Amino acid sequence: MAGEWTLGIESTAHTFSFGLVDGEGKPRPSASDTIRPSEGGIHPREAADHHVELSTTLFSKILEDNDLTPSDIGAIAYSQGPGMGACLRTGAAAARTISTHLNVPLIGVNHCVAHIEIGREQCGCDDPILLYVSGGNTQVIARLDGRYRVLGETLDIGIGNMLDKFARKHGIPFPGGPVIEKKALEWLKENPNPSLEGLELPYAVHGMDLAFSGIMSAANKLVSNGKPFEAVCWSLQEHAFAACIEVAERALAHTGKTEILLGGGVACNQRIRDMSSIMCEERGASSHCPPRMYCIDNGTMIARLGWLELNHGRTTSLLQSGIDQELRTDQTPISWP
Repeated sequence: MAGEWTLGIESTAHTFSFGLVDGEGKPRPSASDTIRPSEGGIHPREAADHHVELSTTLFSKILEDNDLTPSDIGAIAYSQGPGMGACLRTGAAAARTISTHLNVPLIGVNHCVAHIEIGREQCGCDDPILLYVSGGNTQVIARLDGRYRVLGETLDIGIGNMLDKFARKHGIPFPGGPVIEKKALEWLKENPNPSLEGLELPYAVHGMDLAFSGIMSAANKLVSNGKPFEAVCWSLQEHAFAACIEVAERALAHTGKTEILLGGGVACNQRIRDMSSIMCEERGASSHCPPRMYCIDNGTMIARLGWLELNHGRTTSLLQSGIDQELRTDQTPISWP
């Protein structure tokens, strides 16, 4: 007889992760591993090979960490998209294998929606605007008529990808975002009252959308022209994060909602968290962000969404279990409260 736990498998990009929720949908910390290339970006095939090598190890670890056996698993959820094709296929294959072996339901879920739902669960949000800032995505999202609608998004690259590319240009390996945050803090420590004069960057807001390629190129040019690297890191964060917060504030105004929920790996950055809190305080709204372990890609958020889907009657047949690299946030029907 199948157990009550839902296992979630996350494999959209650099991180391979197994997570769990119990029969009430309560999350448990995931067992994860991230590929960290010494140079260059994430190569999809190398990342997929990394995931294959760790499948058995991470599956065993998540069971051991929670004192469970395979028979305690009652359903398997996995990221069906969006993401890197080779990586997605690895996670889907692992999910199909475990589901078939245990004879339990399979649920393919939307990675972006999973970020929203783990944030709602952790923060107790009711009906927030989601500011989704990750490596591959930057979107402002609101729920309407049974879907999570994209009100605005990046027109070129995700904000996390932009930060990583900027860092890589200057010799900092993946992930570059945390190092940029550290360098910005070093600049602030040395310059308690900093000025953006001479460090101006292009405006990244385009209506309700965003574009980050130009701001990255301009930041690289500042460094080439002799501006201190730490100062440019600070300026890059200030400009890019302010653009995201502006679009999120516009979404609050358009929808009449009163909550902002941050999600995605860049939401680990304390500066964007602080900017969101300041904006929300000024307009009588509230800002929320889950613990950092649930901002980055993790199997637990996949398990949580799988549990929601299963409890509202949706599973995935083997014939429907193929991945979708281009899966959109608004393609997933939302049938739960």
